[in-house]
Amino acid sequence: MPQRITIKVNGLVHNVTASLDTPLLYVLHNELHLHGPRFGCGLAQCGACSVLLDGKEIRSCVTPVASVSGKSVTTLEGLPALWAKERGTTTASPALHPLQQAWIDVQVPHCGYCQNGMMIQAADLLSTTKNPTDDQIRTAMNGHLCRCGTYPRILAAVRQAAKEMSTGGAAR
Repeated sequence: MPQRITIKVNGLVHNVTASLDTPLLYVLHNELHLHGPRFGCGLAQCGACSVLLDGKEIRSCVTPVASVSGKSVTTLEGLPALWAKERGTTTASPALHPLQQAWIDVQVPHCGYCQNGMMIQAADLLSTTKNPTDDQIRTAMNGHLCRCGTYPRILAAVRQAAKEMSTGGAAR
């Protein structure tokens, strides 16, 4: 039976109506009209639905919406504001997070379906590992599937974003 649930997504509090066991992905997509997280496999195997929950990557396709109450969810759309918050910026958020800008600069996406999960996982990695090695990036990205095989570009983009973030630079 649907109930009113309060969730915090990308820094904003939302009151949504859903069954407590409804996957978070469905609420993000259908109720809040956020299209960064995508339905891929529905089994938490591909990573397309990834979001950050209190800064840690989770798979929203298998996460009941009730389990995120009182926590902070960040989607791909919220990465710029998260970057501004991490830097302590009091002005408006940049247009893009350094990861998003690196994805553009390196021309990572082919079909683009996996890119949400890849960037979310990279944001989780870079929040704790400021200058990751290629092996650390590969290990972090394990479990995120890219059907087009853009893995070398993903590595390059994460390295570029790490460099940009370590200098405190802003995305364009």
